Amino acid sequence: MNFCKRCVYPNTKPDLIINEEGVCNACVSFENRKDIDWRKREKEFRNLVSERRYQIHNSNYDCIVPVSGGKDSHFQIIKALEYGLTPLAVTATTDDLSTIGRRNLNNIGKLGVDHIEISTNSALRRKINNYTLHVIGDISWAEHVAIFTIPIREAIIRNIPLVIWGENPQNEYGGPEEDKSEMKISWLQEFGGLNGLRVSDLIEKEIATEKELYQYIMPNRDLAGQAGIFNTKNIFLGYYFPWDGKYNAELAQRHGFEVYHTDVEGTGVNYENLDNHQTGIHDYFKWLKFGFGRATDIACNHIRRGYITREEGKESVWMYDGKFPSTYLGKSLEDILTNIGMTIDEFMVIADKFTNKAVFEPRLKNNPRPKLKKHPMSI
Repeated sequence: MNFCKRCVYPNTKPDLIINEEGVCNACVSFENRKDIDWRKREKEFRNLVSERRYQIHNSNYDCIVPVSGGKDSHFQIIKALEYGLTPLAVTATTDDLSTIGRRNLNNIGKLGVDHIEISTNSALRRKINNYTLHVIGDISWAEHVAIFTIPIREAIIRNIPLVIWGENPQNEYGGPEEDKSEMKISWLQEFGGLNGLRVSDLIEKEIATEKELYQYIMPNRDLAGQAGIFNTKNIFLGYYFPWDGKYNAELAQRHGFEVYHTDVEGTGVNYENLDNHQTGIHDYFKWLKFGFGRATDIACNHIRRGYITREEGKESVWMYDGKFPSTYLGKSLEDILTNIGMTIDEFMVIADKFTNKAVFEPRLKNNPRPKLKKHPMSI
C-alpha cells in the first residue's frame, strides 16, 4: 500500500490516483477549490432554481431532495428553502433503521417541507442483502440502488423538474475528472454503488422477478419520455457550494438534527452514519477489501480542511478503522445478522472470503481483525 502525502488515503481505494508528487486526486480536487469563483457558482444555482421553479411543470413542488435524515440531508433541505424552493423530501427507507435515525428522519418534516417515505418489500430487501453480502461482500447494495432509483422515479411520476443531491463523491473522495455539476445515468451506472452487480443479475439468478424489483429499476426511456424526464435535472449541490460535512452537521444541529451520545463505531465522530444498523458491516467489508474504512474518509476530509493534522488523522484511523462490528448504534451483530437470516459463523466465512490477501497478513485464529501489511501509522 502507498499513501497520499497530504491525507491518509491508500492507493487501494477504487478510482483514487496518486500523482508523481505523491498527492491523491481527492486532495488535488480540494486544492483546486481555491480557484473556483463560488459567487459565480452561487449565481448559477440561483438562476437554475429560478428557471426550474417557474417552468410549467404541473407539479406542486419545485424539486425533490432525496433524504436519509442525516446531516447532509438537512443541509440540502435548508439550502433549498433558503433559495425559495418548495421541495418534496423523498426517503428510500433503510433496512434496519435505528431509533436515532427515525428521530432525525422525523425532524426533516419539521424543517418546513412535505416528506414521503417509500419502503420497499422488507422481506425481499433482506433476501437481497443476504445474497449481495455473499456474492459481492456488500450488505448495503439494495439500499444504495434504491436511494437513486426511488427519488428519480418520483420526480418522473410527479413531473418535478429538479432533483437536488448532495456532494459528488468522485469530487469529495477522489475519482475521474468530469462534469461534476450534474448526475447522469452514465454516472449512476459507474458510481451508483452497484459494485458490478446489476438488477438484471438478480432476475437471472431468480432472486426476484422484474415486477418485484420495480423500485430498484431505473425508469425506462418510454416512461421517461412520457413524463418529461429530459426536462428533469439532477444536480449535485456540492458543485455550487463548498461542501463540508462537519459544517453541515453543525448547521443541521441548529435545526434539530440529533447527534449520537458518543463517537459512532468506525468513524471517530458523533454525527456520521446514524440511520442504519447495517452500516458497521458495510464499512467493515470496505476495510477488508481495500484496507481503509469510514474513519479514513472522515480523517482525510478533516485534514484537507485544516481541522486536524495528518498525524492526528493517522491516529484516528488507527483507533477507529477496521474494528470488528460487534455492535453498531447499540445493536449487536448477532441481532443485525438475524434480520437477514445469517449467523455469525456464516458471516465470518464471508468476511474471510473478501479479505484482501495482498493488503492483510493472514488472520490469526479467533482474531476478527486481520493485520494490515502496511498501516498508516508507519507512513
